[in-house]
This record gives sequence, C-alpha cells and structure tokens, in this order.
Amino acid sequence: MGDTDSVIPLPAPGPDGSRQPPAGTPGPWEGADRAQAAREGASGPEPPEPPVCPQCGLTGDRRPTYTGRHVLLEPRLTVPAHLVPGGHRWHVDGDGTAWNGGLEEPAPGATCRIPHQLACPGLTLDEVQPWRWLTAVRAHNASAAWRGAGEDGFLGGLPDTG
Repeated sequence: MGDTDSVIPLPAPGPDGSRQPPAGTPGPWEGADRAQAAREGASGPEPPEPPVCPQCGLTGDRRPTYTGRHVLLEPRLTVPAHLVPGGHRWHVDGDGTAWNGGLEEPAPGATCRIPHQLACPGLTLDEVQPWRWLTAVRAHNASAAWRGAGEDGFLGGLPDTG
C-alpha cells in the first residue's frame, strides 16, 4: 500500500479550518525575533538594498543572522573579544551567518567582529548605547539610592571624613 508513517494533515474544524494565512503574514515568533535583532544591533539594510550605512554612507560587510535579519559589520576588522562591550561581539559561522555572542564573558584569546554602528561616524555613543547593561545598572542603583534617601531626597548624613 503506502507509507504507514506518513501524517495526513486534517483541516481544523470550522469555516476557516482549511484557510492558510496570506503570504507575508508575520509568524507569532517574528516580533520576538525583531526585538532580539534590535537589541543585538542587527540593523543592516535588508537585501536588495546595497550594504550601505544610512547614517554615514560607508559600505559595510552585510551578513545574515539566525533571526532572519541582517547585520552590517565593520569590514575587514577582527578585534580581541574582551575589548568589545557585551552584546556587540559578533561571530561569523562557516556558512556566513553572523550571531551575537551576548553578554557572556568571552573565552581567553577569542576574537570577534563589531557591528558597523559601533564605529559609525554618523552616530554618537549615546545613540548606539554600547553599554546598555551599565545604563540599566546605573538606573537600578539610582532607584535604590532614592528609596534609601531621607525625606528631603538626601541620604541620612555625610560620612565622617576626619
């Protein structure tokens, strides 16, 4: 007869059970992928656009990412990973797909690539925010200091300096 291990998909019950979503409809995971791509700086121009930075006009090394987006890497530049802020350490697999090393401490002697936006002359570091994690820690500490402050917004007293 036939292959007994094959699965025959059945339409869901109801009037729309056999309808497929229109082509180009975002999947439920795509919002999370876009958010991850934005956090990681995977903001290169998507094909068929040329791999040119919209802020400065320089050409970068555009690589696809595992989130389905593209990142514009600084061309011909490999940097010791410990010198690059966490979240900006990019690695390129053998097939050319780029992935972000995240916030984890890099292995000794590891190298990485940096996104063009980190070195872009058209952006300030305030716009790029390479140390977002430090900004979050500072905001948390400011909140903790404010909660620990007295009624007037100041800590209880100055330390005795002798």
